[in-house]
Amino acid sequence: MMLTQQALPINIGISETDRHEIVNGLEKMMADSFMLYLKTLFYHWNVTGPMFQPLHGVFETQYQELALAVDDLAERIRSLGFPAPGTFQQFNRLSSLSEETGVPDTDTMLKLLVQGHETVIRTGREVAAVTERASDISTLDLITKQVESHEKTAWMLRSFLTP
Repeated sequence: MMLTQQALPINIGISETDRHEIVNGLEKMMADSFMLYLKTLFYHWNVTGPMFQPLHGVFETQYQELALAVDDLAERIRSLGFPAPGTFQQFNRLSSLSEETGVPDTDTMLKLLVQGHETVIRTGREVAAVTERASDISTLDLITKQVESHEKTAWMLRSFLTP
């Protein structure tokens, strides 16, 4: 990844080296979020069974929230002076999540989505450690809000599953 050409150098109190390290983490979080967006959208389209109605609506709300989260991450990357990834090839390479190869049953959908949200949470925590060290409070605030949202979503999805 290379810096974006700037009319003026970026002087926000975070070194270029730290900004680069933060962006590397944000790219992974963005890729995980995008892959989770696609998975959630896929499940929204393909959920069946007695839980169709509530899950169809829940998945719709969640993929819309994920789309906004991806956009927020991209804008933060741009604010730090780097180009944001935006191709499926880039997201596939950067993400810890994999694409679906078939349509799972409803319980498996829920379990895979919980695992996906927990993956984004772990990625966010890794990036948070770098942002704290670099005193990047703006990125830390963004990550904190997104991790909190993913934790709540994982809890809600887990609640659909019976023990």
